[in-house]
Amino acid sequence: MNYWLKISNNTHWWIRLSAKRHARCRKLSFLRHATCALSPEPIDFQKPATSCQLPASSIEYPDSNSQHPESSIPHPASRNPHPAFSVKYSTAGFTLMEILLAFLILAIVMTAILGSFNAVFSTTDTLENSSKYYDMARNCLNRMTLDLAALYVSQPPFYKKPEFDDPPDPYRIAGSIADVGGTGFATLRFTSSAHIPLDKSSRSGIAEIIYYVQAKTDGQLVLKRADHLYPYPPFEEKGSDPVLCRRVKSLAFKYYNAEGEESDEWNSDADDNDQATPTAIGIQLEIGDESQSYAFETTVRLAVHRKKIE
Repeated sequence: MNYWLKISNNTHWWIRLSAKRHARCRKLSFLRHATCALSPEPIDFQKPATSCQLPASSIEYPDSNSQHPESSIPHPASRNPHPAFSVKYSTAGFTLMEILLAFLILAIVMTAILGSFNAVFSTTDTLENSSKYYDMARNCLNRMTLDLAALYVSQPPFYKKPEFDDPPDPYRIAGSIADVGGTGFATLRFTSSAHIPLDKSSRSGIAEIIYYVQAKTDGQLVLKRADHLYPYPPFEEKGSDPVLCRRVKSLAFKYYNAEGEESDEWNSDADDNDQATPTAIGIQLEIGDESQSYAFETTVRLAVHRKKIE
């Protein structure tokens, strides 16, 4: 008696091996007319204790006229692929123009982003520099305003119109233009009770204060303040004089008389002014660097002034 064994390829190898052994045993039993040592009962293969769903193998017994006593196992290529694992491959790709266009768009976006970052950083630097210059100019103008607000002027009869060979008035107001590095900067000399002792002395009194611009070794221009008590020494630029403002680009004083007329220079002992002193002094200060400049202006109305002497 011939038989035909059909086993699915999805079955585990140990199931297929067991089925083949039973089939071989039945074949030998048929040829030898003896009982097979293995159980002749049909084999019922159960599902393995795994998560994979496997079909159970089946044993078929065809008639005796079958010409294929060996087992028939279908080829893997003859099985239909599971629809869940079907993959479609596309041969389409990107053209050269599409790639170049993508790079062009990326370059435009990156340029815009970098430009925004540069604008933000430059704005931040500008604001920081502006804040630094504004603070420095405010402190400088505040100091000058306090000095001029405490101005001291000698009045008649203590003051008398000087003769030709008389020494200058020690409490005079003198404003002129000095050349510093090829540029004219204003200087101002006056007396004030706003003395600042730098030598830790307890002396006080009417001090001679002079504002002047000095060039440093690195080319930077600074505004300095000389402060001396009586007797007033001859003016001399000193490195020990305190700095009121750095990076000075221009400095000018405007002097206003009792009629409101304006002048760039002033000498209270000169006959042109009839020994009068100004009623107000305007300050024009410009500071900055090569890339940017900041201009500041204020006017100080003097608490005292001397009228013209005929």
